[in-house]
Amino acid sequence: MVLQPLSSLYTDQFENLDKHTQWGIDFLERYSKFVKERLEIEQTYAKQLRSLVKKYCPKRSKDDEPRFSSCVSFYSILNELNDYAGQREVVAEEMGHKVYGELMRYSQDLKSERKQHLQEGRKAQQYLDQCWKQMDNSKKKFERECKEAEKSQISYDRLDNDINATKSEVEKAKSQLYLRTHSADESKNEYAAQLQNFNGEQWKHFNVAIPQIFKNLQDMDERRTVKLGETYRSFADVERRVVPIISKCLEGMVTAAKAVDQRKDSAIVVESFKSGFEPPGDYPFEDYSQNLSRTGSDNTISTPKNEGGVKPDPKHSISKTAKNKLWLFGKKPKAPSLEDFSHLPPEQRRKRLQARIDELSKELQKEVDQRDALNKMKDVYEKNPQMGDPQSLQPKISETMCNMEKLRSEIHKNESWLSEVEGKVSTRGDRRPSADVNHHAPHGRESPEGSYTDVPNQEHRSPPHQPDPRQAHQPDEFDDEFDDDDPLPVIGHCKALYSFSGQNEGTLLMKENEVLYIIEEDKGDGWTRARKQSGEEGYVPTSYVEIAMEKNSKGAVTYI
Repeated sequence: MVLQPLSSLYTDQFENLDKHTQWGIDFLERYSKFVKERLEIEQTYAKQLRSLVKKYCPKRSKDDEPRFSSCVSFYSILNELNDYAGQREVVAEEMGHKVYGELMRYSQDLKSERKQHLQEGRKAQQYLDQCWKQMDNSKKKFERECKEAEKSQISYDRLDNDINATKSEVEKAKSQLYLRTHSADESKNEYAAQLQNFNGEQWKHFNVAIPQIFKNLQDMDERRTVKLGETYRSFADVERRVVPIISKCLEGMVTAAKAVDQRKDSAIVVESFKSGFEPPGDYPFEDYSQNLSRTGSDNTISTPKNEGGVKPDPKHSISKTAKNKLWLFGKKPKAPSLEDFSHLPPEQRRKRLQARIDELSKELQKEVDQRDALNKMKDVYEKNPQMGDPQSLQPKISETMCNMEKLRSEIHKNESWLSEVEGKVSTRGDRRPSADVNHHAPHGRESPEGSYTDVPNQEHRSPPHQPDPRQAHQPDEFDDEFDDDDPLPVIGHCKALYSFSGQNEGTLLMKENEVLYIIEEDKGDGWTRARKQSGEEGYVPTSYVEIAMEKNSKGAVTYI
């Protein structure tokens, strides 16, 4: 039997190729999984970078734009880092599209092709096995017929040599021999035909069909290997394409680092906090021995004289000078933000007023341009009535003119404040600024909240004294509250006689009959500093409240 070993050899090789091709597809899918996890890492990395940039680069207004070179460079680095995160996202997207997606599609095609080739091999094997069974059956039949013919031949020879056998028995044995011999011949011919057919099919199977199937499997496996090499290259090309942009991002970071200028930052600090105040003068000598009589020259004490002839106020001289030091080297005053910026140092006040004048001038120029455009359009309508009604533009023109007057008034008011501060920058002393009223306020009765009305009857009673909230309490420029951030102690309490809206910065909203704690007395400007039970602090008009100050530790109070 020669066929069985050949078939067994084929079966072994076919199973080996089956296992190898399955391993190749498994390896391809494993690499696909690796690429997927890699792009997920890139996506997470890019997302975390963007979150980091957003965390340290919050939204800010124009006034809060960084001016220091170190801050500008840091925000530039954040922008470059954001671009870098974008490139990581590009890497993840390209990997997902050109590598992972392509591998998954190719893996499906590879599985279908492998399944088809294996089915063809199994069909060829089944057909060869069927041919072999047919040939084997014809062979066994031929063997049986030959044995039967041999038995018939022996029986015929025995009867032919037997003298006692009848002629009919001999003829019958002869006839039986002929039939068996004829059947054996037919079986022989059938076996020869099946054998020839099987040999032909076996030759085709091992020399044509199976080699072709094996070649197809080999081509498929080679294409898989080539595809892996291409995806390896694509995997690297995706990174290589973003390297120039990433290099530019890194170069931008280096450029931002080189742009840091310590002298420029120091100049900005000096310019920002320059107050315009003069340095404090010398402490005057205070002579308390003038009323003492001296009996001898040895006991006479020589004291410097006051050149001005006026005895200085010890409280004013010492406290104000000491507080001057606090202003120069202490914390920024916690004063309400006033319209004329009088709560700021002279130099800072001048800058803020100048900036406001420039902004108002730009707005005024826009209104002027709009007025001119409306007048030109009105002239066109008057010359060509079919284009429009000239009177329809009059309300808009009037509104524009009104806006222009308001802006001019605001500019004039701020220019007067600017002239005042420019005239006092070099002569400003340690005296406490007075709380002036608004010189540009229109004539008429002023409401407690600072709005004007001609209505005689108001919902709330008007107090005897109504300070302008826009000129809210301006604390002493050298107030002791600058020393630290500890809350001020309670020195009394008050009851609100009227409601106060407290719309301006630094003022405190209060309702009628509300009880508040006093933490700072009125210093002559019409405002008292108070604190609510909730802890909220601010200034309220002194004339709006009934104040009870603590007189001694036992709790006796004095109403004022």
